[in-house]
Amino acid sequence: MNLVVTVIVAMLIASSMVDGMQAPLPRTIAKGDQSSIESPAQVLARTEAEWTALWRRHAGAAAVPPVDFTREMVVGVFMGSRPNAGFSITIVTSMEVKGVLVVRYRETIPSRDAVTAQILTFPYHLVAIPKATVTETKFEKVP
Repeated sequence: MNLVVTVIVAMLIASSMVDGMQAPLPRTIAKGDQSSIESPAQVLARTEAEWTALWRRHAGAAAVPPVDFTREMVVGVFMGSRPNAGFSITIVTSMEVKGVLVVRYRETIPSRDAVTAQILTFPYHLVAIPKATVTETKFEKVP
């Protein structure tokens, strides 16, 4: 059993490393449970224009948070409509792996016996990550 645990720990450490460097933690721009994006979505904005369009879809006329697109880009994950409070989504990490941007995220779902507000929610997380020149983006849900 110890060998299995050691192998799993080694795999987790290796998966968080890219070319010998620790994958940087994403910088949260906005996170919450009330988005105007009502369907599940996973998005990447590489330019100011793409970011502004995404922000308008998400938050309407609210001021667009600043992002330095010479150094960063924006990744977002939206859970879509949920029947009550207690749901959330978190982008855990992003890294370039063999020319592909891999974005890992985690969903939190309330337990069946949880007491939650009976209100529609639309959980989301938007982060800024270091600019990458990849042509493909892959989103992975992690436990």
